[in-house]
Amino acid sequence: MKIAVEGCSHGALDAIYRYLRDLESRHNYIVDLLLMCGDFQAIRNYRDMQCMAVPQKYRQLGDFHKYYTGEKTAPVLTIVIGGNHEASNYMSELYHGGWLAPNIYFLGHAGCVQVNGIRIAGASGIFKSNDFSQGFYERLPYDHGSMRSIYHIREFNVRRLSLLSSPDIFLSHDWPQHIERHGDTQGLLRRKPFFRQDIQTGNLGSPPLMGLLQTLKPKWWFSAHLHVRFQATVQHEQTGTGSSSPSTTSPPQNPDEIAIADDDFDAIESQSPLNEVPHLQTAPHNPDEITLQEEEEEVIQSPPVAHRPQPSVTNFLALDKCLPKREFMEVINVPTTSDESTMPGQRCMPELTFDPEWLAISRAFHPFLSMRRRQADYPDEATARAKVAEEMEWVKSNVHNNEVNSSDTPLGIRSISDCQTFVQSAPGPGSEGAQKNQQPPWYTNPQTSAFCDMLDIPNMFDFSSDNRA
Repeated sequence: MKIAVEGCSHGALDAIYRYLRDLESRHNYIVDLLLMCGDFQAIRNYRDMQCMAVPQKYRQLGDFHKYYTGEKTAPVLTIVIGGNHEASNYMSELYHGGWLAPNIYFLGHAGCVQVNGIRIAGASGIFKSNDFSQGFYERLPYDHGSMRSIYHIREFNVRRLSLLSSPDIFLSHDWPQHIERHGDTQGLLRRKPFFRQDIQTGNLGSPPLMGLLQTLKPKWWFSAHLHVRFQATVQHEQTGTGSSSPSTTSPPQNPDEIAIADDDFDAIESQSPLNEVPHLQTAPHNPDEITLQEEEEEVIQSPPVAHRPQPSVTNFLALDKCLPKREFMEVINVPTTSDESTMPGQRCMPELTFDPEWLAISRAFHPFLSMRRRQADYPDEATARAKVAEEMEWVKSNVHNNEVNSSDTPLGIRSISDCQTFVQSAPGPGSEGAQKNQQPPWYTNPQTSAFCDMLDIPNMFDFSSDNRA
């Protein structure tokens, strides 16, 4: 399966899909899936735009509304996460994930899904220590503070993600802290010299995300946010069975918004275009593997010792935003069993399904979802994992397709389209009238209700009684 990955979208869907078509034409291949790493800007109308934390001069409707209203259709299945420049009201409607538009799926504030068996997990937003331990207290209409805190990643979601077994691909907007140490730091500084102080003080990137990277050890990790292409290879040390939760202790500094707060556009646009850098290889050389083989050859006892497992590797790649002459897209090939049935020159039929383990985690952690500023204490890791194992049995018994011919589907696997169907929860542009420059009311999204009904959990994101024009 050929998977394209794009960095910051900033509402430029038309240009992104056009560039994808050009890539396919130039290289004579078909892309089966597109992943986008935040600042997607799913703006349905002008009132949504009032919920996006950007300077006034950058508040633009963008292209998304055309895909939302059906004027256009995404040409390839597209999976997105959120960043720090979003219509946060819409993404909060779909807190657990859902269709933003036909063929465009949002992973939620945190989530994990499967596409033809490939496990894709992700975390929306960016890190800020002051909000990390808070609950989800923000409500419409947002003030200056809550319009920003709403996209700051919470410990609740980091803890949930840490309970996953290793996904194939992880998406984040923010970079993991210290990731620059695993790549060409000097090359990065030549392109972005103003990163130097943050690198020297350890303030470049998100501490919780590096904890997740070290815990989950995905094969691929893609990010955006800093508007530069940067690749790194993280070698993971072998540990005992099972994984430990990432450290959620956050420093007093704010390592997320170095130049990427409300004024990030001004800081970034002043930089010159990127120089060409080598593209990420799908199978990077691992120098530690040679050392391990040499050590094993020196063992002379008989019988020979068992083969020492090779260290796992995470290939990290950050991408730029969609602008001419910028490196904002990468195409990788990830083998799947469905590849065998796909004829050359044809797009494989991607099957988007819920991930059973993530559903079990969602059920296990739902009692700790706080809708107030104060967050209740979490269970210890052993207790949490035991609860997830218990809920996995519930998922296997209760989650399945409603289709008649679904008897061959593995236990706990359900097609997302069998549960969630895209609906226009808010009107498209042109209906705002005199309220064009006002924040919209809250819309309870039927897709979130359907997700909660599937898992038999309360829908905490039904604020219908709080509607205010």
